[in-house]
Amino acid sequence: MADDQHEEVSKKVSAEGEIRRGITVMRRVVQGRSRGIILDVYWNNQGQLIEPNGHTLTSFIGALVRNEIPITCDDWRNKELNESKEKIWSEIKRCFNIEEERRGFCMKLAGKLLRGFRTFLSSKFLKDADGNFVDAELPKKYESLISAEEWEAFKSKRQDPVFQRISATNRERASSPAYPYRKGRVGYGRLEQSMLQKEESSETSLPAHVLWKEARVGKSGVPQEEVLHVYQKCEELSQSLSPDDTKGILSRALDVPEYSGRVRGKGFGVTPTSLSIKKGKAPSNRELHARLEAMQAELDALRREREASASTVYRDASDKESINCTFQPNIPEGISHCQLYLSSPYYRMVGKGKVHNVSGVLLHTRELPAGCLKVSVDIAVEPNAALPYPSDDSDATTVHEAVGSFVAWPTNLICVGYETPTKSKSKDNAIPRHTESTVSRKELQENEVSNASAQQKKEVSNASARVKSSGAKKTVARKKTTTKYRSCLRTFLEMTDIPTGGVRTVHMEVGIFGFDYDQMIGNEDFMQVFSHEEIGVNVVNIYIRFLYDKLMRPNGLDVSFGFLAPATVNLGLILSRPGTVTEYVLRILMDNKDAEKLFFIPFNTGGHWLLLAINPIREIVYYLDSLGNDWTTYPDMKVLIDTVLQAFRAQRDIQTSRRGANSITWIKVACPQQRNQIDCGYFMLRFMRDTLALGRLMIPTDYFEEFKCAFYTKDQVDEIKEEWCQFMIELNVLFINLCN
Repeated sequence: MADDQHEEVSKKVSAEGEIRRGITVMRRVVQGRSRGIILDVYWNNQGQLIEPNGHTLTSFIGALVRNEIPITCDDWRNKELNESKEKIWSEIKRCFNIEEERRGFCMKLAGKLLRGFRTFLSSKFLKDADGNFVDAELPKKYESLISAEEWEAFKSKRQDPVFQRISATNRERASSPAYPYRKGRVGYGRLEQSMLQKEESSETSLPAHVLWKEARVGKSGVPQEEVLHVYQKCEELSQSLSPDDTKGILSRALDVPEYSGRVRGKGFGVTPTSLSIKKGKAPSNRELHARLEAMQAELDALRREREASASTVYRDASDKESINCTFQPNIPEGISHCQLYLSSPYYRMVGKGKVHNVSGVLLHTRELPAGCLKVSVDIAVEPNAALPYPSDDSDATTVHEAVGSFVAWPTNLICVGYETPTKSKSKDNAIPRHTESTVSRKELQENEVSNASAQQKKEVSNASARVKSSGAKKTVARKKTTTKYRSCLRTFLEMTDIPTGGVRTVHMEVGIFGFDYDQMIGNEDFMQVFSHEEIGVNVVNIYIRFLYDKLMRPNGLDVSFGFLAPATVNLGLILSRPGTVTEYVLRILMDNKDAEKLFFIPFNTGGHWLLLAINPIREIVYYLDSLGNDWTTYPDMKVLIDTVLQAFRAQRDIQTSRRGANSITWIKVACPQQRNQIDCGYFMLRFMRDTLALGRLMIPTDYFEEFKCAFYTKDQVDEIKEEWCQFMIELNVLFINLCN
């Protein structure tokens, strides 16, 4: 018996000896207050505490709650605690410059810190190494905070069978997490802040799954394979889920149940409400027109400023033409996931389902209406939207009533599943959402006069010479990029129906990707640019249209350069439908077989953008990857490109020796390297921009001397965003429905 008592005393002394820190009383804060020093605190746009002074306020609240609230309190919502809570809030306001609206957050944080303190006391003093209860005395260190009566009541509660059963269940659940948090006491808010500061980013938030992955990277700096698997699954899911989907991408990737109100991967203090955008009162027509006139005046001033300082390579368009809008008619054969749209009173998605593009298919034993395909409706995005062709054999007249059944849908209002990705930041396999730009009448006249081949080549040479003489200096002494066009476009966007689900369509002419179609653009595409998220294929294709209209066509570069559609040539389709990809690429190459030309392929691997630049005549493939990988990382990609080039050679009837039959040359270019997990899409766009600016068909192994750098700066990335936003403003498509 004496030995047992001695052992318990030894354990208690040992536990107290492990805790070398004194009780946190935050004397610095209190002494500063006495000298009139009130500390400012800061919050991110999701309502979380960040530095400076975020950690200080947290510690101060912890000290207050330990002094004011007894450890026997098990219900933080008990009204008897209101007086103590009021005192805690009063002390916080005396020491920190904090708004009244932050009281709720501080009180929730206080409750969390109290629970943490109780757990700490129990695990350190009332349990042995095996988790068994130890009847310990009140630790001397905490005698100033805890009375003897409170300590005995606290111990009694911990010995209660019901409490022990609940505690054991929770302990078992938390003992071996599948994806342990590895950032210690650094919460998600401060982790996000440090990541943004490290990347020198002007953005205010990161996608939840990006934060979640970083929070599980230990000191080695290398995430576990299981974590990477979840992250990759999030990237894939971001391309297929609707923005209206209430269950988060991260929750789906982890395949775990969720309870209402939780935002996984964002940390304490973030709720669905704090993530949502508060909407103000809709402006009247008079107010709307006044705002439009003011914004137009500002836009004109911005255009004059940009034209005055623009590079001679780029010429801004002034006159704009109206744009005809219909959807892409090319629906793949077979059964495909799709989105269903209506065009009246404005274009928007009303449902999701599957399109059955099968020869001879019937709808309820009847032939389909002209221009329609058979679709099965799985999800009603706009439940009360009227069906374009109600069935005579069914009572269904709305999208909601048609869920689970087959209906006829106009082909030009069907978009295959990857065409409208959700916000993500992500590099998706989506089909472009076009951008049609128009050239000014002056430029058209110039092009008509100088449409001869010799003159076009001369223009290419002159453009190249201009950049040669000034390009290097301009990349070094670069004027800081502003956010004027982004701000202007965002203001315009808020005055439309796009943030609430509306979409716009813009024509993509045949000269860009080798086929003519109309495409959509929605709110998620704009948000990718505004919020510095991973850009999708729609943003990429809009910028390609910008390059085509502003740089290629005016300078005659369209005879020397071309693009292949990233929605058709990507790793996902290479793995699932290699024949379709091969047929498309070979057709484009054969259509241009008589002249040497460099084709850009913005290639998406499913979670990353890279650039392939193919010269089919010389059988050279330039590989530009901002992550530093080489083509062996994607063997299926290389096999398909090699196969296409060999078929291209055979159809041109070019004779080669046996030794030269496999003479296709792949060149890895030492291009600028990204420093975060988001910018690969912007880097890929700049690779194309740099190449077109110089007008050269050969890309040096160590990249162009005029643009050589270790990485693109934030200003160089922002320049892409500004050009994208200016181009979208010039298209003048946002207010098409508003003006009707």
